[in-house]
Amino acid sequence: MRRTTGVFLTLIYILLILGCGAKHPPFDPLSEDAVILAFGDSLTFGTGVKPEHSYPAVLQKLTGRKIINAGVPGEVTGKGVERLPALLEKHSPDLLILIHGGNDMLRKKDLGIAVDNLRSMIEMARSNDIPVIMMAVPNPTLILSPAEFYEELADGMNVPIEVDAISDILQYPGNKSDGVHPNAKGYRMMAESLHQLLQSLKAI
Repeated sequence: MRRTTGVFLTLIYILLILGCGAKHPPFDPLSEDAVILAFGDSLTFGTGVKPEHSYPAVLQKLTGRKIINAGVPGEVTGKGVERLPALLEKHSPDLLILIHGGNDMLRKKDLGIAVDNLRSMIEMARSNDIPVIMMAVPNPTLILSPAEFYEELADGMNVPIEVDAISDILQYPGNKSDGVHPNAKGYRMMAESLHQLLQSLKAI
C-alpha cells in the first residue's frame, strides 16, 4: 500500500512539473527563410541609433531570419491596430513581435482601450495563423517597472512575453540614448532577450 501511494505521488509530481512547463507550448521551428514582422513604435524603429543598431536589425543577425522593421515613432495603439492588417497581408510573416503601448501611457490615453487594441492585434495575427510574442513596456515613472496590463494580457491570451527586459535596460543611463529610448547597447540587450525567448520556445 505504501509503495502504491509513493508511485501515485511521484506521478502527480511529474504531472505538475510538466504542467508548469506547458504554459507556452513550443512554437513550430522557424525555417531558415522565415519572415518575422517586428511591429511597434519608436522602440521597434530604433529611435536614437542608426538603423543597423535597432533591435530588429540585431535580432536578424542573431536568428539568421529576415526581420522586417515595422516601427513607427510616436504611434499609439489606436493607429497601430489600423496599420497592422495591411502589413500582415503584404508580408505574410511567420511570427509577429509586438512591442507597443508606450505612447498611450506617455500621452495618458485610456489604458483599457490600449489593451483592447493590443488584444485586437494579437487576434489579427492569430486569425492568419501567425504566432505572437511580446515585450512589456515600462510605466513612464521615476522608478521603471513593466506596466501590469502586459503580463495580464499575455497570460489571458497565452502569449509568450518578455516582461522585465526593457524596464531593466532603461534603468541605467549607460543603456539609453535619451530619457525613454535605448542606445546601441540597450537595443542589443533587447534583441538578446528576444533571442533567448525564441530559443526557450524552440522557435529557433
